[in-house]
Amino acid sequence: MEIIIISSAAFFVAILTFFSGFGLGTILTPIFMIFFPVDLAIALTGIVHFFNNLFKIILVGKNADKSVLLRFGIPAVIAAAVGAWVLLRIPDAEPLFVYQMFGSTFEVYPVKFIISILLIFFASMDLIPYFSNLQFDKDKLAIGGVLSGFFGGLSGNQGALRTAFLIKAGLTKEAFVGTAVVVSTFVDFTRLSVYATRFTKSGLSENLTLVLCATASAILGAYFGNKLLKKVTLKSLQILVAIMLILISIALGMGLI
Repeated sequence: MEIIIISSAAFFVAILTFFSGFGLGTILTPIFMIFFPVDLAIALTGIVHFFNNLFKIILVGKNADKSVLLRFGIPAVIAAAVGAWVLLRIPDAEPLFVYQMFGSTFEVYPVKFIISILLIFFASMDLIPYFSNLQFDKDKLAIGGVLSGFFGGLSGNQGALRTAFLIKAGLTKEAFVGTAVVVSTFVDFTRLSVYATRFTKSGLSENLTLVLCATASAILGAYFGNKLLKKVTLKSLQILVAIMLILISIALGMGLI
């Protein structure tokens, strides 16, 4: 059942990323968290995200700006390794807090609580006009690389911050898209290398079929999204997706999922 649900979600989410304003990881991570522990959910999402980006590199990677890749991408990769390292070492043995509601006891663990806050933050960045219009000068590229890379490694969410910094780098539309895809792919590769130290413990081998199906679905969705919908912007859908993300994140932070 998980394979059907997650693969279907990966397909439709990959299409949504072309016109909803959200990245694949932002939407897919909470869905994985419904079925898996947080660290494994982020790792599995990272694999799907990585191979989906490889497919996008074939489409637009040739347009990436080499200068910006060096100034933004190198700090992002280094920071992604740090963020992934932090995620794997957040103590999660004891609940952060325990509470009762409607006759049931709920336990909230540190990792889920932190990730829920980050998901709410990044969903808000794509939804609230102030954050959507937030831009930084070109000389802040290195800082942007560190911030987007670190949060990419920690939570799998890097798109909002990456866009805010790269949008002012003086790139053409094609160079902007190509550069963003290449940076995202290298960040994914870096964080997956760190996550790999926990894969055998977390049960990755038992979920290879799921990963393959979800990855294939995401690539197929990206293909159709690129062909049919990449020029479409549906603000009402973006708002709906953001609200759903925030509700899922609140449930995650409250220990309901």
